[in-house]
Amino acid sequence: MIAWFSRRYLDVLGSIYIYNEYRGYTAIDRVLEAVRARFPDDTELISAIEKHRADERKHYLMFRRWFERRNIMPLSVDRTFGHIDRFVEILFRTKIDQLDTQAVIDRDDMFEKLCRVISITEQRGFRQVEILLKNRFVRSDPFLERIFKIIHKDEPSHWAPYEGWLRTHGKRESKWWERSIDTFIHSELLFFKLPFLFLNPWTSRRSDWADADEQVNRRSASQPSQSAA
Repeated sequence: MIAWFSRRYLDVLGSIYIYNEYRGYTAIDRVLEAVRARFPDDTELISAIEKHRADERKHYLMFRRWFERRNIMPLSVDRTFGHIDRFVEILFRTKIDQLDTQAVIDRDDMFEKLCRVISITEQRGFRQVEILLKNRFVRSDPFLERIFKIIHKDEPSHWAPYEGWLRTHGKRESKWWERSIDTFIHSELLFFKLPFLFLNPWTSRRSDWADADEQVNRRSASQPSQSAA
């Protein structure tokens, strides 16, 4: 019974994390688009956000390898289980994929709000990883524990560029109500959504990887050079 509970718990945990890591780096692509347009000469900020994006992609791939080692696909979860998805939807009243990038580029208040959302989300993620590293089920899986140790090491550099931009440009810090939204989203996931996913035997598994289209595009892009060779 304990063995089944542990497997199911880690399965649910890994499925939620791999979704959030994927949503993380694909959402940062939109942030980079805005930053490169607004601050083309701020190479330090652009470089820091590029590193954030690369780390999120790295974390996604680590979780993917973890599932591949177990010879199963992640459970099929959607934006309902995405922290950044929910935060953006509540504050911007739109889905991430429908966020008006041009408005973020043109308006200081929009970019400022986005910086706070990302910073709060990353700091929440850091605290959650610290809790998971003490979890006996996570510690029972050396490969998964190593993934969370890497995330714990990477995480502080992820909110730094956004906090730095806010300070440099004299923008306000996050308000109590913004942090309360973050707490609500986390509590909603922890106490309602995660247990539902854990107890729902009808949840299907993904039939492909979230980055499958990216891999196809990379292979297509490399074919002309291979032919030329």
